[in-house]
Amino acid sequence: MALRVDALGDVRARVVGLDEVAAPVVVACSGGADSLTLLAVAADRALAPVAVHVDHGLRDGSADESEVVAGAAAALGAEHEAVRVDVGPGPNLEARARDARYAALDAAADRHGATAILVGHTADDQAETVLLALLRGSAGPGLAGMPVRRGRLVRPLLGVRRADTEACAAALGIDPVRDPSNDDRSFRRAWIRHDVLPMLAEGAGRDLVPLLVRQADVLRDESEYLDALARAAWPPSAAPGDAPAGALTRLPRPLARRAVRCWLGAPPPSFDEVERVLAVAAGTARATELSGSRRVHRTGGQLVVDGRTERPN
Repeated sequence: MALRVDALGDVRARVVGLDEVAAPVVVACSGGADSLTLLAVAADRALAPVAVHVDHGLRDGSADESEVVAGAAAALGAEHEAVRVDVGPGPNLEARARDARYAALDAAADRHGATAILVGHTADDQAETVLLALLRGSAGPGLAGMPVRRGRLVRPLLGVRRADTEACAAALGIDPVRDPSNDDRSFRRAWIRHDVLPMLAEGAGRDLVPLLVRQADVLRDESEYLDALARAAWPPSAAPGDAPAGALTRLPRPLARRAVRCWLGAPPPSFDEVERVLAVAAGTARATELSGSRRVHRTGGQLVVDGRTERPN
């Protein structure tokens, strides 16, 4: 199937983040309308996409969805790769599945020499992410939602609505995969999608997705500016071990919190974790354990992170 010129419609005009992306790219492709549209966009841009389907093995028939992706990739002149990951039963299933998926995509990008990993998050996904962050009590960085680009991960469809990707898949003549978990309200995102957002939109008398997306864009700009100020304020240099506790405690509290978040990097610390690090800096606590198997303690007037696996942002 040759990609029809009109199949993408005005989706082309709303794609973001691809102007500086070079071929080849990896496209995270579940077989849903969003990722199939993204695959078509990447093919249309001559980015030599490799459609990577990650099977979490969490439901019967999930492996068959890879065949849908393979067929779409062949029709669009793209390569295809199927990857299986193991996500065992237990708590935090969504988070563990997401981590396994991104690890698999990173490995695939390395194998194929990809310059970027494209994922199909839409404007509707962004609005849901903002509400999820609000329910978690996130501060500005969380309410800023998902950036268009972080490292080599790119979200070209953040300016596109979910209804548009459904229309695009239909115009391409591809029957997308329907993931039943997207309708399972025991997952918080599905509950927000099907119950919370429609209820809020009805009460507000307007479509709230553009409003929430615009709010996220404004907060992200402000957050990035404040992060730059925080990095300039503390630590005073990038030299290893240069994290003076006293200098941190003398910063205004909002700037100190941001400086700690930037210093710790990924995984991003929670508000309570940041407060505990500030307590260590002030000498009211000896040490604190953090997510990501990290521990912060104070020695010789310096803060030290043990167990850091990733560099600070």
